[in-house]
Amino acid sequence: MRAILLAHEPDGTGGLVERRFVERGVQVDTHIVTHDYDSPEDATPFPDLDDYDIVIAMGSVRSLTPEAPTYEWMEEEMALVRDVQASDTPFLGVCFGGQLLSRALGGKVEVAPETELGWCSIDDGDVPNPVGSGPWMEWHHDRFTAPPGATVLARNDQATQLIQIGRSVGTQFHPEVDPAHLEKFLENAPDEYLAEYATDRHELHRDAVANEQRNIVQCNAFVDWFLDEVAFPSASN
Repeated sequence: MRAILLAHEPDGTGGLVERRFVERGVQVDTHIVTHDYDSPEDATPFPDLDDYDIVIAMGSVRSLTPEAPTYEWMEEEMALVRDVQASDTPFLGVCFGGQLLSRALGGKVEVAPETELGWCSIDDGDVPNPVGSGPWMEWHHDRFTAPPGATVLARNDQATQLIQIGRSVGTQFHPEVDPAHLEKFLENAPDEYLAEYATDRHELHRDAVANEQRNIVQCNAFVDWFLDEVAFPSASN
């Protein structure tokens, strides 16, 4: 079984999510969409997705709100998401990837009333939350709504946190993060930016270390749930 992982920047790779897919016997190929933070319009052409059994889209520093700049690759990727949904190929979108899923299928992406940056708990949605309350790592300024036909599986006061539509899942939280992954995020976060959100980089890293083992367990359970209950439920029964 093969999965294509779409990393929108070099630092936004699959982390613990990718590791669990590999542990489950899935070959994961990574495609980095943009390579230069200062040139977000310069994108590597997307590969043909027909040869893949699963599509994974990770986070990004970019925004899909109507007020934000839209680059050609964003429109292309949303078209790919619609094709994936139409072909009934399993799709997992994390943070920006979850926002892509929402907007591609008729939902809305908007600026969140409050930025979530750190470890946050999530609650039940329209049905019981299948992945646990966490806390999960959050780093987002925007939030998405559930598109038509989607079920909200988890939310909190700030955002919809988990949706499912058919064999597709979108999260607002970051299940993939471990301390090394977070270090890459922090390298591109100026002190002034973190101070604006009352966040200390050293404290955030210490929290990642403190939460590492628990997050490995819950990320593994999250990926297992996606594979066994959403993507390929008949194979697990």
